[in-house]
Amino acid sequence: MTETEAFRCGYVALVGRPNVGKSTLMNHLIGQKISITSSKPQTTRHRIIGIKTEADYQAVFVDTPGLHRHAKKAVNRYMNRTAKSTLADVDLIIFVVEAGRWTEDDENVLRQLRTVAVPVVLAVNKIDHIKDKTELLPLLQNLGRKMDFAALVPVSALRRNNLEELEKVVAAHLPENPPFYAEDQITDRSSRFLAAEIVREKLMRTLGQELPYELTVEIEQFKEEDGLLNIAAVIWIERDSQKPIVIGKGGSVLKKVGQLARTDMEKLFESKVYLQLWVKVKEGWSDDERALSSLGYTED
Repeated sequence: MTETEAFRCGYVALVGRPNVGKSTLMNHLIGQKISITSSKPQTTRHRIIGIKTEADYQAVFVDTPGLHRHAKKAVNRYMNRTAKSTLADVDLIIFVVEAGRWTEDDENVLRQLRTVAVPVVLAVNKIDHIKDKTELLPLLQNLGRKMDFAALVPVSALRRNNLEELEKVVAAHLPENPPFYAEDQITDRSSRFLAAEIVREKLMRTLGQELPYELTVEIEQFKEEDGLLNIAAVIWIERDSQKPIVIGKGGSVLKKVGQLARTDMEKLFESKVYLQLWVKVKEGWSDDERALSSLGYTED
């Protein structure tokens, strides 16, 4: 950066319907896994910040829950409120859509973006799914007509295709500001929060279609002693009948989840980890505002 160039810094929201790859995109943009990912919709339930600091700019990416139309339970309404409130507090929005697939939920997000006062960049994700590359240009042209986007960038978050182009577009649209965060900081979330999310991700990936949607994770203990992190996590479900699914035959599911989660935690926290998992029932937590608040579903 030359002396005449000012440092740029700002907040960048990643928005879109559930399961378009927002979390994968943010993780690859900042170069470290902060947001959990799985093939299940609505994996992201909270607003999560990922910070990318370069020599001349700092982009503070905000990964949001997927905006969806049918928010029947309190937990779904919380996710929609979280995603919508983010739109008012950022300098740039990246609208993530899936190449070759446009749904009513995409249309719903687009309607809300037409009222925002900041630039909107369209990131067309999963372009690796388009086998016939001659279809790509007409597809992009068609999407470009839907709104006056600041830029349109085709990417594959999973394969890291064209992410440099998206980074250039982001940097160009950030306002002139000093950095908001320290150079080595990559998120504003606590280690406890990240530990809970890791356990939830492993449950989602291990259980697949059997996963009870009404499942969340709370960290009851996070203590370092003699170079060892002692972590105790409670997996909350809503019904006793869900216990055998989450625990597995002879504790097989819980054991696998624990092993996978511990491996990720040791990588993230750069420490040996002793992890204990418990499964408990809290009836109706996903549709109870007070229960949600006690489990960390708060709009900060």
